[in-house]
Amino acid sequence: MVIATSILLVLWAGVVLYFTVISRQSTGSIRDYALGSMIFSPVFVGLSLAAGMTSAATFIINPGLIGYYGISGVISYAISLPLAALVSLVILTRKFRQAGSSTRALTLAQWMGHMYQSRAISTFFAVISLLLITFLVLITVGLTQVLTSALKVDYRFVLIGITFFVFGYMAFGGANTMVYSNAIQAVLMLIVAITLLGSGWSYFSEGLSGFFARLRSIDPRLVQPTNPDSPLFRDYFEIVVAQIIVGVAIICQPHIITKSLLLKSEAHVKSYLISGVVVQTLFFLVVIAGLYARIEFPDLTLNGQPIKPDSLMSTFVTHHFQPIVAVLVVFGLLAAGISTIESLIQSLSTTITVDLLQPLLLRKADQHQVVRVNRVVILLLAVVTFFISRQQIEHPNLSVAMLAQNGVYAFFAAAFFPVLMGIFGKQKVPTAALAAALTAIVVHFSVYYLRLTPYMQGTVRNPAIPAALAIISALLVGLGVYKAMKRKTISKD
Repeated sequence: MVIATSILLVLWAGVVLYFTVISRQSTGSIRDYALGSMIFSPVFVGLSLAAGMTSAATFIINPGLIGYYGISGVISYAISLPLAALVSLVILTRKFRQAGSSTRALTLAQWMGHMYQSRAISTFFAVISLLLITFLVLITVGLTQVLTSALKVDYRFVLIGITFFVFGYMAFGGANTMVYSNAIQAVLMLIVAITLLGSGWSYFSEGLSGFFARLRSIDPRLVQPTNPDSPLFRDYFEIVVAQIIVGVAIICQPHIITKSLLLKSEAHVKSYLISGVVVQTLFFLVVIAGLYARIEFPDLTLNGQPIKPDSLMSTFVTHHFQPIVAVLVVFGLLAAGISTIESLIQSLSTTITVDLLQPLLLRKADQHQVVRVNRVVILLLAVVTFFISRQQIEHPNLSVAMLAQNGVYAFFAAAFFPVLMGIFGKQKVPTAALAAALTAIVVHFSVYYLRLTPYMQGTVRNPAIPAALAIISALLVGLGVYKAMKRKTISKD
């Protein structure tokens, strides 16, 4: 398996470098880097969307948490959040793309600035976009765990290789490389998703009741709809209400909502959404494989050593499947992570370059200089990601998912109301947008770090709780300021 994995890694690297060389030749400006200079099939972009939305969390990290805590996690991660996220995606995409095309925005922060005619709002969202580095860390950790298990080498060598190879080719390829590699990765992920979901077929030999009986014999809490002893799935507010609120807002991440800007025609939106939603639905269901892993390792140990949540899926894959199939699944897990990390690198580096550095330091720079600065930004992101990832592998707080969710959830909680008002509001009120965003940031981190509410009292704290409260608070404050400003405008008239 080590030899086969190594050979396929070399072949994959060759294919990626080929697309990168081609893409570099057609990337002459930061706009080409951000949105691509080629005309992409809407189905390809839809596959890229599904691949970008499906991170190492979906295929590697979340199944491990479900293996630990059972059916309550399935309700949370495979039903509540996905249903809300996909409905939100369909509703928001068309309107966002129409507005984005008219403003010719390259990033979510730039879109905000154009919609509200406010440089302050654009800068604010560019700054808080740095929270998404936590998501880069999650994916990097997940990929490192999978390859370390498959290659049987020290994790530090794998971490260095992943970080600097993926960030390196994205520094030169951008959107042109990303869309094609994402589409290829999505196809591989589809094959692997079906393989993982089918890998537990034998556990259903006595039907669904027999499957539940297996889990119940390991731990009765694994088959309960809520798991009061878990830090993440304790009651219906935590696994349903909070996840639906988070799911609706989760689409407001730059690498997701701006994907529709890659479409060159409004007529392509329908095909893009159909392909993206269908494939994404299947990807969301992969977390069920975490239950198979728990049946495989009922006491969560291997050779007397405990299996951490972040390592459970990679351990399951390398021990459950025959080597040939295991190698295929390993590459599907890699594809799940790399597809999202590409999207994040592309959107985050463009935001830092265009919305922070260009207005301050690069006003007189030509497009080639801006592209070169963007490459330096990506290199710095690689260095930061490497060091935080190493810390999370060695000293996680249950799972790297806790770090990533805390950062990412804070970001889209802040973005949700401004995106909604920017799309649907008859009047764009910058004060309301900024007030809502600031409220979300303050509420989210206050609840989390000051341990407000009974949910935040444990060693492991579920970031979905502060995020849900932040989103609700931001909506209330944003609407309040919006109505107050409208009344003020009317009274002046």
